[in-house]
Amino acid sequence: MADRGIALKAASGKTKSGRIVPAAGVSPEHAQIEMFEPKHVDGKTQLGAPQGTINFQFNPKEVTISKSAKWERKPVKGKKSGPPEYSGAEPCKLTLELFFDSTMDDKVNVVNAVDDLFRCCVPCKEAVKGQKPMPFLVKFKWGGVTSFPAFVTQVQAKYTRFTTNGIPIRAVCTVNLEELDITAGNQNPTSGTMSADRVHTMVTGDTLALLAYQEYGDPALWRPLADYNRVDDPMRIADGARLLLPPADALLRPVG
Repeated sequence: MADRGIALKAASGKTKSGRIVPAAGVSPEHAQIEMFEPKHVDGKTQLGAPQGTINFQFNPKEVTISKSAKWERKPVKGKKSGPPEYSGAEPCKLTLELFFDSTMDDKVNVVNAVDDLFRCCVPCKEAVKGQKPMPFLVKFKWGGVTSFPAFVTQVQAKYTRFTTNGIPIRAVCTVNLEELDITAGNQNPTSGTMSADRVHTMVTGDTLALLAYQEYGDPALWRPLADYNRVDDPMRIADGARLLLPPADALLRPVG
């Protein structure tokens, strides 16, 4: 199953003091947006062949990430509304700002750089029969930090400086990315329905309590999550282990 990232993943380890340190071989470098061809395998959408990168001329000053949950409140007789019921999580959204300036580096072509960003908003190739057209899939990467798989929903370019004949030589671009859940549901052989389980790959620093809070808004659900995944030792889950993240109500059912 494909990996589903939550926010940013860091290729890092911990010292005995608990501080995060960069992994071996990871050094500071310019940020970039990696582009991939979407790949369809047995109804799943996966990251396909690399299709190049869009390099930042300057590293971003800030990165904005947002995530929200769906909560339903049904009317209750005699009350304004009932307690909130968790019904799922919205995809993560990430906003980046890129700055291009050919007056500071004559090798930078501002027009082409902006066009590369706009290219992420259109289908990467003609749709195969029976499949809908898809845009490039992307990941934001900066040194040892990588974002979740995503697609670009909007690019806004503001040209702020021009040559005497009107050619843009400076631009500020805002790029909005939205998380793509590249985990396909599994077929349930007994019911014939599709499972809504997600898959999370454990990395350094992950705990079941943190995962339960990020996914369900309640860290106390770590124990049902462990039971659901039949985890023998919840305190020792190896990096790279893949855990199923079912709907919240599924965690409250007895595990058969």
